[in-house]
Amino acid sequence: MDYSELAQSILTNIGGKDNISKAWHCATRLRFNLKSTDKANTEAIENLDGVITVVQSAGQYQVVIGNAVAQVFAVLADLADLAGLANPDTAADAATTTEDTGEKQNIINRFIAFISGIFTPFLGALAGAGILKGLLALAVAFNWMSTTSGAYKIWYSAGDAIFYFLPVFLAFTAAKQLKVNQFVAVSLGAALLYPTLVTVMTNSTTLHFFGIPVVPTTYTSTVIPILLAVWVLSYLEPVLDKLFPAAIRNIFTPLFSLIIMVPLTLLVVGPIGGLIGNGLASGVMAIYNFMPIGAGVIMGAFWQVFVIFGVHWTFVPLMMNNIAKMGYDPLLPILSAAVLSQAGAALAVFLKSRDQKMKALAGSSFVTALFGITEPTIYGVTLKLKRPFYCAVVGGALGGAIIGAAGTHASSFTLPSLLAVPTFLGHGFMGEVIGLIVAFLGGAILTYFFGFARQQQADHSVVSDQSDNTVMAPVEGTIIPLTSVHDEVFASEAMGKGLAIVPNKGTVTAPVDGTITAVYPTGHAIGITANSGAEILIHIGINTVQLNGQYFETMVKQNQVVKRGDLLTKFDVDKIKTAGYDTTVMVIITNTADYQMVKPTDATEASDNWILELQPKEIMEGAPANV
Repeated sequence: MDYSELAQSILTNIGGKDNISKAWHCATRLRFNLKSTDKANTEAIENLDGVITVVQSAGQYQVVIGNAVAQVFAVLADLADLAGLANPDTAADAATTTEDTGEKQNIINRFIAFISGIFTPFLGALAGAGILKGLLALAVAFNWMSTTSGAYKIWYSAGDAIFYFLPVFLAFTAAKQLKVNQFVAVSLGAALLYPTLVTVMTNSTTLHFFGIPVVPTTYTSTVIPILLAVWVLSYLEPVLDKLFPAAIRNIFTPLFSLIIMVPLTLLVVGPIGGLIGNGLASGVMAIYNFMPIGAGVIMGAFWQVFVIFGVHWTFVPLMMNNIAKMGYDPLLPILSAAVLSQAGAALAVFLKSRDQKMKALAGSSFVTALFGITEPTIYGVTLKLKRPFYCAVVGGALGGAIIGAAGTHASSFTLPSLLAVPTFLGHGFMGEVIGLIVAFLGGAILTYFFGFARQQQADHSVVSDQSDNTVMAPVEGTIIPLTSVHDEVFASEAMGKGLAIVPNKGTVTAPVDGTITAVYPTGHAIGITANSGAEILIHIGINTVQLNGQYFETMVKQNQVVKRGDLLTKFDVDKIKTAGYDTTVMVIITNTADYQMVKPTDATEASDNWILELQPKEIMEGAPANV
């Protein structure tokens, strides 16, 4: 993969560096806050070699790359001259441009983005440390190592440190999200863990701050108290900045921030955070204890759906809070079933698919899914083929039900995956093992036998009517080669083969019998999937998305079934030209790779003519359907 070429193409198609408010990456995705998502050419990005898909969730524009995301981001950051860039391999900081004028997000998206921004930078370190603690527990259980040995104590310190000092790490990343002094926030977090205070609090000794009693509470490994404290600091710091002149602000604002916030946190904010944490932990366990099998089914089935929509981040502080308050979490073992069911489905696709590109992607994503990275599996394989995703959902539900019934607990936080198994030692461990096996085999077996559409085309005598493999002109006008249009993406045929029509009438009709699969709110494009499987994009004009729907009138809705000749869209040719836009209509077969040949006919004028002929590949029974 040419990282430089891919990064440049992504940068160009998201609207250039001037359209970026913030950019960072996680384990598999480039994540952007764009000033205007309308400037991003999502279709072009999704068709780049090296891009799995594009997801818009939680107010973020996410480009799913896979395991090479760090290398692509490093080049992208250099090309875009992004400021504040830390080590891209750790994603420790979000790189930002000089302006931060991104689109306004609703409160839910802002909350999810906030949680994501807090945990993403050190999630890998958390996962690694959690696995290390699990492996040590495994070594002790099998008498390979003693808890009194020096090696155990050193390695346990390495694994437990990030959890013990978790408020310090959270203070740093939360301060960055809330735009307050990160080192003051870290000092606040460290004060809560100061050895003298921890010893006093552990012994339940009551301290007094000018006569006011401090509730004996320890804050090691906690999540919510420090987040509340940094949130309060984000309101205090601007007030202090206004009180002090610039000459002394850099010293006196941190000074009074610590003077005020440390006792305020110990007296008020911390205990409130502790009550919230205890309430959440009790609430989760009440639901879990009420219906453990139901909880297993729901989380096992829908965890990857939560990942798709980005809402899985809301569960991360909840699970970590459970471990801090109760010493264990019941959700992580169930989530591992959801992950392994996706791995099983990917393995089945690898074994059965005849498409070499899909086979290669399924094989690599199967391996990454075993280790907890499921985005390449979801977006590149199971969700793309649809049926394997549904099969994985069923497998995850079955495995989750078994794990829920067994009452398995996770002793430490880590990424749900095969590597997390040592952290599940203890009560319900055998149920966890059985549940994971059922989830994996369930996803694999269901996908192998039911995850592919059966297409009977063993010989040419079974081929359907010729009209199933032809595309009618959707608009009247003069036909020109797609390679001659004045748009680099379309002309390069990167989105698929097809042709273009210079229209003389502003009426777009259905070129095939099928279902409307994409209706753009700006009216400038329509996506339709033919009953034969052809995926057709009708794109009206070049850069006409900038008209924001002006001069367009869409006559159909998403998922509407249409027949050839049904009216899809009306547009005003003359007014669009007067506004300075090219009105050329592109007709593109976006799943060109599924066909042996996509060939324009000999027609030069588009009226009621057949304009494209599609020659399907010979498909052996059991090969994946065109989706």
